[in-house]
Amino acid sequence: MKVYKFGGASVKDAEGIRNISQLLLNEGAESLAIVVSAIGKTTNMLEKVVNDYYDRNTPNLDDVKHYHYAILEELFDKSHSIFDEVNNLFVEIEWAIEDAPTSTYAYEYDQIVSVGELLSTKIVSAFLEQEGIANKWIDARDIIRTDNTYRNARIEWELTQQQIAKLISNNGVFLTQGFIGCTTENFTTTLGREGSDFTAAILGFALDAEEVTIWKDVDGMLNADPRYFNDTKLLHQLSFAEAIELAYFGAKVIHPKTIQPLKEKNISLRVKSFLNPKEEGTVILEDAEMKPFMPSFIIKENQILISISANDLSFIVEDHLSYIFSLFAKYGLAINMMQNSAVSFSVCVDNDSQKTLPLISELKEGFKVQYNDQLTLCTIRHYDQAAIDKVVDEKSILVEQKSRQTIQFVFSN
Repeated sequence: MKVYKFGGASVKDAEGIRNISQLLLNEGAESLAIVVSAIGKTTNMLEKVVNDYYDRNTPNLDDVKHYHYAILEELFDKSHSIFDEVNNLFVEIEWAIEDAPTSTYAYEYDQIVSVGELLSTKIVSAFLEQEGIANKWIDARDIIRTDNTYRNARIEWELTQQQIAKLISNNGVFLTQGFIGCTTENFTTTLGREGSDFTAAILGFALDAEEVTIWKDVDGMLNADPRYFNDTKLLHQLSFAEAIELAYFGAKVIHPKTIQPLKEKNISLRVKSFLNPKEEGTVILEDAEMKPFMPSFIIKENQILISISANDLSFIVEDHLSYIFSLFAKYGLAINMMQNSAVSFSVCVDNDSQKTLPLISELKEGFKVQYNDQLTLCTIRHYDQAAIDKVVDEKSILVEQKSRQTIQFVFSN
């Protein structure tokens, strides 16, 4: 049994969905679990619907509908039942946004944004059947069981493994959604942004897969994002430990939670291009040497630097830090970088509009708080002076932090 994961870029249009079908036919997959993300930028579009709904503006689904129906019309005859299935999913969203919100933003987010994955997998499953690739569509909410931490749900591993064993066998092709799960009370949850990779790893772990492959629009894991650097190079192989470090610091090719379940069972992870499927891509293995060995650059935009100090300028001590960390946990904000001095504690985090300002407001009840937004965080793994010079040239650096293997810079855009 193998596990394949296809991201939004691989199914962004009708041609992409046709390409998946051809890829599967060429690979000759017979025992396969497939995870598919929402089509293209659907998640972003549905996030706007949620924001408008929660802010009491009039949410508009028209763009999402037109996007999906245009793809349907290219792939299927208009009499195909998939049109009704897709319409029914849109009706679910329309029902959800008909009345005023009754719960938290995170809860409403998960109920609405999760539909993007249901839409894409219904369409891909129907097209594969049409092309002669028999497959069983599975609702991920029937197999991925979680707690009720909406937008960043934690996996109930024992129950999830039981459900996967019950619904997925080692024979045939099974297709399900990434990113989403379900509580024991049958409320939909999501696993965190870009969580489809994690879904693939969960399936790989539960099914004792021989390998998990993440299909991307790049040739594998590169040492930098080609949107920011024009001289990127392919990493042919690296260890689980190195992949965890890169993912932790924000490398977008792999979700940070993906590696751990695969490492536990020593299941290799391969990152390949759906545009060049014959190429080997990047393989991640236990204790593998990084090949080639070189600096890796990770860019995170839309950062906010928050500096916290006591109102009486007393030392920031353990009791202060314990309380500050508890607030970050309360608002579900991961710290990307931190720095401590005698009288202040500074952190760099993603600037999430639903979380950051409420956090700052609560911090101000007990501390003096200053912040800078619209910042960029650059992390360099295995840095050398040439790598540093490439990043800091003519930048206005606010914070710098260095360890043996890693250096980080926060700078204004």
